[in-house]
Amino acid sequence: MQKSVNGINKLVFFLVFGVFVVVFLYGEMFALVQMRGNGSVKATNLDSATKILIGNAKNNDKDSEMMMSSEIAGGDARPMLIKKYLEKYNSPLAPYSNLIFELSERYGYEYYWIVAIAQQESNLCKKVPEESHNCWGYGINKAGTLKFDNYELALKSYAEYLKREYFDKGRNTTELIMKKYCPSSNGSWANGVNQFIEEMKSGDF
Repeated sequence: MQKSVNGINKLVFFLVFGVFVVVFLYGEMFALVQMRGNGSVKATNLDSATKILIGNAKNNDKDSEMMMSSEIAGGDARPMLIKKYLEKYNSPLAPYSNLIFELSERYGYEYYWIVAIAQQESNLCKKVPEESHNCWGYGINKAGTLKFDNYELALKSYAEYLKREYFDKGRNTTELIMKKYCPSSNGSWANGVNQFIEEMKSGDF
């Protein structure tokens, strides 16, 4: 009789324990599903631009980190990186950061080229021929100066020009671009553009 009771007690114990394990596992799975549904993103799955922005936010404060993570979790961080870089240097191109990214995507080259060359040529549009909106020093020669009515038109023209005259012809490094863009340079032009590209890529600004 006692053996029978002990057997029943053991059976009840294992049944209760089994139910507890099942409930616990179900709860864990439900929590994971909820996290995914809320758009949680691990840093290991983010691109380099996103990691840079989150890292910079962490250096400021917790609220900034949470806001930055929320803003970039659902999209590409590169337009925001362009904007932060342009704002850092008080460039009049800052309101056009999305356009700069869209143009680079349309023409198939990296997001930093338009900005880095503008930094090298005009300190990001702060030193340009009067009323030209020409931040890249192109189309400026003895015959005259290429001018635009606004920065949007200038950006669209320059983005297409960069593709047509350089990347389409295999000039896809700073050194190769320099040979046509600034042939009299002793290498400082390419070094300068490389420096600005690295700043943007690393977030060290």
